[in-house]
Amino acid sequence: MKDFPATFLWGGAIAANQSEGAYNVDGKGLSIQDVTPKGFMGPITEEPTPDNMKLVGIDFYHRYKEDIKLLAEMGFKAFRISIAWSRIFPNGDELEPNELGLQFYDKVFDECEKYGIEPIVTISHYETPLHLSKTYDGWLNRKLIDFYIRYVKTLFTRYKDKVKYWLTFNEINSILYEPFCSGGIYTDKDKLTKQDLYQAIHHEFVASAMAVKLGREMMPNAKIGCMILAVPIYSLSPKPDDVIATMQKQREIMFFADVHARGEYPGYMKRYFKEQNIQIKMEPEDKEILTHTVDFISLSYYMSLCETADTNKKANSKGNILGGIANPYLRANEWGWQIDPQGLRYILNELYDRYRLPLFIVENGVGARDILVEDDEGNKTVIDDYRIEYLKDHLIQVGEAIEDGVEVIGYTAWGCIDIVSASTAELRKRYGFIYVDRHDDGTGTLERYKKKSFYWYKGVIESNGRTLGNEM
Repeated sequence: MKDFPATFLWGGAIAANQSEGAYNVDGKGLSIQDVTPKGFMGPITEEPTPDNMKLVGIDFYHRYKEDIKLLAEMGFKAFRISIAWSRIFPNGDELEPNELGLQFYDKVFDECEKYGIEPIVTISHYETPLHLSKTYDGWLNRKLIDFYIRYVKTLFTRYKDKVKYWLTFNEINSILYEPFCSGGIYTDKDKLTKQDLYQAIHHEFVASAMAVKLGREMMPNAKIGCMILAVPIYSLSPKPDDVIATMQKQREIMFFADVHARGEYPGYMKRYFKEQNIQIKMEPEDKEILTHTVDFISLSYYMSLCETADTNKKANSKGNILGGIANPYLRANEWGWQIDPQGLRYILNELYDRYRLPLFIVENGVGARDILVEDDEGNKTVIDDYRIEYLKDHLIQVGEAIEDGVEVIGYTAWGCIDIVSASTAELRKRYGFIYVDRHDDGTGTLERYKKKSFYWYKGVIESNGRTLGNEM
C-alpha cells in the first residue's frame, strides 16, 4: 500500500441520539428519537418509554472524557459527532439557547483539542426537536428554516474557533425513505404526497445553503459540506431498459448532491416534477440562496444495489434505510446488507468526476453480534476479525480511489465505539472498535473494552495506511 495523503483525517463517527443518553438532563428537550423506542423502523409513542435504549445510549454525556481518551489512544485525527438540536433549543422554536447544552459541547470540543483531534460536526442528525415535529410537521413547514438558522447561528457563534468542519444535514436524501426520522415530518409517510415531500426537501435545501452562506460570513476558514447516503446502483443486466432504470434510480441520490454542489435544480428533476405535477413553491430569494454551494461532499457508504426495469423483480436486498435488488455476485452480512468494497471506489470516482469537490467518507462499517471473551492475559476483548477484514477491504479501495486522482479528506468509521442502532434501537448490532457493556434488555455496566480491531486500526493510523496490505 502507498501512503495516504499526509493530511488525511483518520477517525470515527457517532451521533448524539445514539450515544449521549441523558435525554432529560441539563435542560434538554425531547427529540423525535426519544419517542421511537424501536428505532425509525418502529412505532412512535406519545412520551419516552423505559424500553427506549437511546434514553441512556452509552452514556457518552457523562463518559465523553473516557471515550475521547480511548479514541486518542487509537491515534484519531478526527472525530465526527452530532449536536443534539433539542439540547441547545429544547423545543426548537425558542429565541434563546440553553446555556447548559452549549457548555456540554464546549467541553467535548476542548477534550478533542487536548488530544489534537479535529471535530467534524453534524448540525442535524436525525434528531429534530419533537416540538417542531408535532407542532409544525417538521420540514414540511417553511418556518423550520428560521428555527434551523437561529440554531446554526448559535453554533457558529459559540464554536467558530473550535470547529473547522461542519455538515448541514445527515444523509439528507434519506428523507425520501424515512421522512419522520430524517425530516421530522409527523404526518404518516403513507399519507404524504410527493408534492409535500419535495416541498419539505426544498426547505432543507434552502436552509442548508443559508447555513453555508452564514458560515462563510462568520467563519471564513471553516469548511461546510453536505452529507448524503451514497449507494452505487448497478444495472442488473446490459439491457438498455435496465440501464435507463439504473440511471433514474441513481439520480434519486445524485439529485441531493447536485443541488448542494451545483446550486440549482437539475433538468431531470424539472422533468420529473412536470410529469408528477409537482410544483415547488419558492420564495423570490430561493434561487439566489441555492447558489451558495458546499465546500465538500461527505457521504456514508455501506453497500450497493442493483436496478432493473423488470417490474416482476422484487426488492430482495436490505440496506442502510433503502433496499433494492440483490447483486448475485456479492455476499451479505447477517442483516442482509451486501458487502461491496469496490463499490466505495466506484462511488468516490463517480462523485468526484461529477463535482470536482473534495470528498469525506464520514460513515462506513459493519454491524455484528460481537462476543466478549477473555484473552490469554485475562483481559476482556472481542476477536472481531470479520470487522478488520471488512474495514481493510474498504480502506484499500479508498486508497485505490485516491490513486485514481480522487481528493479524499478523510475517513471516519461509523460507530467507532458501540452505540445504539438508529434503525432498530438495539445494541446487539455493534460497529465499534470499543465494546460497551450494555445489552438490549438494559443490563450492563457500561464499561468499555478494547476489541482486536482497536489495535488494528491504531496500526493503520500510525502507518498512514501502509499496513493495509498486511495480513490480519
